Amino acid sequence: MPLRVLFLCNQNRLRSPTAEQVFGADPDLEVQSAGVDPDATIPVTREALEWADLVFVMEKRQRNIVRKRFPDLYSIKRIVCLYIPDNYDYMDPALVTILRTAVPRHFRPPEEGIIQE
Repeated sequence: MPLRVLFLCNQNRLRSPTAEQVFGADPDLEVQSAGVDPDATIPVTREALEWADLVFVMEKRQRNIVRKRFPDLYSIKRIVCLYIPDNYDYMDPALVTILRTAVPRHFRPPEEGIIQE
């Protein structure tokens, strides 16, 4: 069964769609992206968070918004902050390199007791 991965950024226009594109072809993953801002191209929903086995946020701000809007899901979901600032264009080679370096190590199960990173 593929790992279901959700990538979140602010607007779902640059960073999270890049991540979805980079990892979307992996047969071991099902990948979606969304944004936390109300005017995001695809706004994050409860259903998207429920669907995901693993959630990546680009900044602490997005993690805090998930915690505020969906406190029940926040407490049970594995949410990883990548600390990637909003300084990149869609498919920026530097962003792709950062994602390919930072993301895959989180695909393995977390150590017991660790939910948030």
